[in-house]
Amino acid sequence: MKCGIIGLPNIGKSTLFNLISNSQVLSENFPFCTIEPNYGITNVPDKRLDELNTFINTRKIVPSKIQIVDIAGLIKGSHKGDGLGNKFLSYIRETNVVIHMIRCFRDMKVLHVEGSINPIRDKEIIDIELQMKDLETLENHLNKINKKPKNNHKCFIETLKKIISYLKKGKNIRMYPLKEDERKYIKNLHLLTIKPVLYVCNIDEKDCNNPLYLKIKEMVEKEKSPMVVLSLKNESNSQKEQKNIFYQSGINKLILEAYKLLNLQSFFTVGEEEIRAWSIPNHWTAYQASSVIHTDLKKGFICAEIIHYKNFIKYGSEEEAKKAGKKLLVGKNYIVQDGDIIHFRFNR
Repeated sequence: MKCGIIGLPNIGKSTLFNLISNSQVLSENFPFCTIEPNYGITNVPDKRLDELNTFINTRKIVPSKIQIVDIAGLIKGSHKGDGLGNKFLSYIRETNVVIHMIRCFRDMKVLHVEGSINPIRDKEIIDIELQMKDLETLENHLNKINKKPKNNHKCFIETLKKIISYLKKGKNIRMYPLKEDERKYIKNLHLLTIKPVLYVCNIDEKDCNNPLYLKIKEMVEKEKSPMVVLSLKNESNSQKEQKNIFYQSGINKLILEAYKLLNLQSFFTVGEEEIRAWSIPNHWTAYQASSVIHTDLKKGFICAEIIHYKNFIKYGSEEEAKKAGKKLLVGKNYIVQDGDIIHFRFNR
């Protein structure tokens, strides 16, 4: 599962990527510093792992992970290929969640591709480019369907026309109240504006009263999308950033919000060798969850022993949780809950 960082050029995307993924990709004060996408892996912060370790004292703790992609900046005309736009837009198609970074900081020493600081305009530029690309995709697909003889795709055509009309009003598809069958029709079109978005405001340090930030905050709230506020000021001064509590807590919040938008949850396996968090989609069964550890577990699945993390912490051990009736023996169809500690029984 991938999260792609997008936005205009030169707003701090690569700096953010470096600090999330502990990478060292080039980050300079000029547009299009990034051309090819950079891929990194980040740990999902989870204090429950440390809490479990106080009872088990394991040798190793392994958190869940997600992939982060740093995508080069988009500009006006990207949907037409300007600024290598088509290439960059194709990278966005590969992602599951979009992290849309917006510049609110006012340091004019850092070049802005539009020549002035205006986060509302910047957000709209990116929105329009993605909308225009989706419009092109949908209209091309509609034309192909209309050319087919004995066309029996009436519902499909009506769905495409409704979404095209919605896009032409300057709105993103994720805001459209799609029905389940309508969503099925467009699933394989890999549309850009249907992807869930996490907005990240790059503001001046400790400047949450910045009027530019307040305006963008109001706009994002109307969309009902999540937003995280970060300060990447003095981005070359990594030591200062690492000591900044506001910044660090913001990074953790960003990763957790992205994890939530990916519709992922974590279950745990525990032992003296390691405590490990495993990522699975929400609403997966125990049978499905077993496969992320090893395919042999799924092939030979017998049942699963479950203790929820909260009960383990409350009673202090597996044995005490079992005495309290909090250890469950479940079958294939049990729906895994976030925070379940699971031991799978299987035929070897």
